[in-house]
Amino acid sequence: MTIPELKQTLRQRIIATREKLPAPERLRLSRTIVESICELTTYRQAHTVLGYLNFGSELASEFWVQRAFADGKRVLLPRVNRASKHLDLYHVRDLHRDVAPGFMGIREPVAERCVKEDAPGTVDFILLPGVAFTREGARLGYGGGYYDRLLAHMPHQPALVAGAYALQVVQQIPQEKTDRKVEWLVTEDGTIRCN
Repeated sequence: MTIPELKQTLRQRIIATREKLPAPERLRLSRTIVESICELTTYRQAHTVLGYLNFGSELASEFWVQRAFADGKRVLLPRVNRASKHLDLYHVRDLHRDVAPGFMGIREPVAERCVKEDAPGTVDFILLPGVAFTREGARLGYGGGYYDRLLAHMPHQPALVAGAYALQVVQQIPQEKTDRKVEWLVTEDGTIRCN
C-alpha cells in the first residue's frame, strides 16, 4: 500500500471507532480535555490563539473557543479558501454571530462579520484538529493538507497542541515530508509532551 492508502485506511478506522462513542460521553471527555489544554503554560501565556470548530464526532473544540474568549484571548478561526486551497484566518468575537456552516458543513467565520488576519506571525498557540496522533506527535488529518500548508507559511513556530480522545492515539502514522508534528497531545488520560 502507498502512504496515502495507509493513511486513508487508518483515517477510516479511527473515525468509525470515534463515532461509536456516545454523544454524552464525547461531551464529557471534551470538557476534561479542554480543561487540561487550558492548564498548559503555552496556552496561559498566549495572547493570540488559533482554534477550529468541531464537526461530527470530533473533540468539542467549541468549549475551548468559548474558554479562550472568557480568558481574554484574541481568537482566530480558519475559513477554507476554495480558490487557493488554503485556510484564511479571521478574528472571531462571538460564536453565535460570527460563524456559520461553510465548507463541508463545518462552521467557519463569516467573512463579512469578521476581520481577516493578514499577519499570521501574531499567533502564539494553535489547537490543531486531527483524526489520529502518536505519542511522538505525528498527526493524521483529514487528507486536505490545509493545516500543513498553513504551518509551512507561518514565519515563526507557535505552540502546536492537539486535543483528542485516547482512542485516537495510535502506535504509528505514515509520515510524509510535509507533515508537521504537534508538541503537546492532550487526552482524557493525560498530557503528553511529544518529542
